[in-house]
Parts: sequence; structure tokens; C-alpha cells
Amino acid sequence: MTDIFAAFHARGSHAMIKKFYIGDLIPESVTHKDANQIAFEKGYRELRNKLIMMGFFKSSKLFYLYKCSFNMGMWATACAMVWYSDSTLVHIASALLMGLFWQQCGWLAHDFLHHQVFAKRKYGDLVGIFWGDLMQGYSMQWWKNKHNGHHAVPNLHNSSAAAQDGDPDIDTMPLLAWSLKQAQSFRELRADGKDSPFVKFMIKWQAFTYFPILLLARISWLNESFKTAFGLGASSENAALEMKRKGLQYPLLERTGIVLHHAWVFAVSTGFGRFPILYSLMYFFTATCSCGLFLALVFGLGHNGMATYDAETRPDFWKLQVTTTRNITGGHGIPQFFVDWLCGGLQYQVDHHLFPMMPRHNLKKTHDLVESFCKGWGVKYHEADLVDGTYEVLEHLSKVSDDFLKDMIEDFPAM
Repeated sequence: MTDIFAAFHARGSHAMIKKFYIGDLIPESVTHKDANQIAFEKGYRELRNKLIMMGFFKSSKLFYLYKCSFNMGMWATACAMVWYSDSTLVHIASALLMGLFWQQCGWLAHDFLHHQVFAKRKYGDLVGIFWGDLMQGYSMQWWKNKHNGHHAVPNLHNSSAAAQDGDPDIDTMPLLAWSLKQAQSFRELRADGKDSPFVKFMIKWQAFTYFPILLLARISWLNESFKTAFGLGASSENAALEMKRKGLQYPLLERTGIVLHHAWVFAVSTGFGRFPILYSLMYFFTATCSCGLFLALVFGLGHNGMATYDAETRPDFWKLQVTTTRNITGGHGIPQFFVDWLCGGLQYQVDHHLFPMMPRHNLKKTHDLVESFCKGWGVKYHEADLVDGTYEVLEHLSKVSDDFLKDMIEDFPAM
């Protein structure tokens, strides 16, 4: 657990680990690692220490003040467009701007809850509640449980269709399958051991349903957040266990934040009482669905279509993070500064996964060092622009579909 613990635990948490100290590991006693692997692990730990000494883990408060102010400017502009205008085109533009605002809220909450800004976890959590619960409608605790699991085991399969011990971000069956094994996983839930008609349909057409599903992503996340905050259910077994042991970390703040979020969204969506019901729904779903697309598009480019692993075959921490992750660059006429803004730091997804607590404004400087280290050790490091990366995702979905259909024919020749 050494590397995972060091990667995304706040500095204040390190003192707690001392109570579990029982001795120092003798490297030569680890039989499943050769000398080269031990040297590789030593190398990337030394790189991490070097980055710490260079100050790359220290945040610029002015940078985050600017980002927070810019974000609130987007929100105020979207609200003003509804308040002051009676034009349908202006209202549609407002809804799309609100969708972008919610997407950018996601990146800010992400930074604060990863302890990138403040050394003390509590401060990051409280600001995360503002950007997450109040402004975005997502439960801070729901997100942290889900996202920490993703960082620990990116693109790792669940051990079974009924289990939830893999990467929650690829736990998308029966709607989407990211490997043949995942596509086949629901067979074990049926008495006849066969795929249901719904699974067959969804996997067959998943390259075409991918974007429509992304449009609905925010609705699903709002639902899971509301259930978590008000104790109506948990999105995973791990989350249920955490809630049973500790309960909601900030119950009053989370519930108040989510209630106030839905209150101000209702006010804006109804044009502050001026819009008819269908027009209000148009505004709400335009903003909500566009946000789901803007968020999930970046998430998908970060990991979808990259390597997937079973628990028993996954590599070491560094190689697991690098081989399951894709960086996003400018290209096809899309300038890098726009990619940087749209992706909120996750254009350097590989570097972020290696150093989750590093502030986003330092990832660019880290990128060259990480890329050089990977080349020196022969570790694959993948980058693509927004267009090519999206094609890679769709091609991967199509390949899984083809493999799935081919497997069905081989299992049932009469078909």
C-alpha cells in the first residue's frame, strides 16, 4: 500500500501511519519482484521526492482565487442572461454556459478534495462542499469514495459481476463494456448462463449509444449524490460500509448544500418564475445534459479504451497508472490553451494519476520529467488530441462489440 498511500493521502494523515509500524521490509525478501523491478520502484519514489523538493506540490493561492472567481463569473453571467433577457436563443446559450459552469465546478471540487490546495484535509473538504454540493449538486462524500477507489485501481475489473471491488468508473455494465470479460460478466448472474436480450443489444450498439449515455450522466450522479446525502442508499458496497461505520462526514452541510443547489437551479430554470413548465424543462435538461457530456467526455478520454486488468494480473502502482491513462493534447485546430481550460488539469491525466495531490498548475512542468522517466524505463506513455482520442474510445467500444458478438457465435454455432 506504500505508493497508493503516499499518492493521495493528505500530509496530515502520514502521522497516523506510524502507529502501524512494525519494522522495515528487506527488499531481497520479496520473491515476486526481481532486481530490475525493485530498482524501478526506487526510481519513481526518488522522482516523487525530487518533485517535492522542487516545490511542485505547493499550490498557488492566487491561481485558485482566479479560477474560483472566473467560475463564479460564469455562474453570474448565466443567471443574468435568464434574468434580463426574453430571447430563447439567449436562454439556450445560458443553459449551455451553466452546463460548462457545472463542469468547471467539477474540476475545482476535484482539486480541493484531492488536497491540492490546502495541506489540512478539513479546509479542502469544506471548499469542496461549496463547489460540489452547493454549486454542482454532487455529494462530497459520495464523490470522494467513488474517486479514491478509481485512483487506487484504475481500469481494474470487478472480481465478479455482483462484486464492486474494481474501478467504479468502468463499472458501466450492462450499458457499456470496456473489455470482452466485462461484456460477458452478466452471464454469471443468470440461471441459464446466457446473455439477456438487453445486454446483447447494448453491447452490440455501444459505439453508437456512447454519447447519448454521456448526456444522461449528470442525472445519474445527482441521484446518487442525493441518496448518499440523505441516507437513501449507497452507490457501492464500499460506500455502504463507510456510511455504516462513520455516517455522513458533514451531514448538515452536505444536506443543506444539496437542498440549496436544487433550489437555485429551480429558480434559474423557471426564469425566476417567468417560464412555463415545458420551457423550464427545456432549460434544465439542456444545462444538465450538456454538463454530463462536457464532464464525461473528459473522463472518457482519460481512461476509456486504455488497458484493463484483473486483480491478479495488474502491474505495479506506476505502470498501472500510466498504462490505463491517456493524456489529452491540442490538435485538429483545437488550441492547447482551450484544451487546458476545458479539461481543468486532466489533460495531464497520466501525471495527475501519478501525483494526485499536485496542484494542476504544476502538472505541465512535471510532464516532461515524467515522460522522460517513462522512456528511460520503457514504460508506455500515451497521448492523443480531443478528436483522435475520441475516435480511439469509439474504436475500442466497437472492437469489444465485435469480440462479444464473435464469442456468442462461437459459443452457439446454430446462431
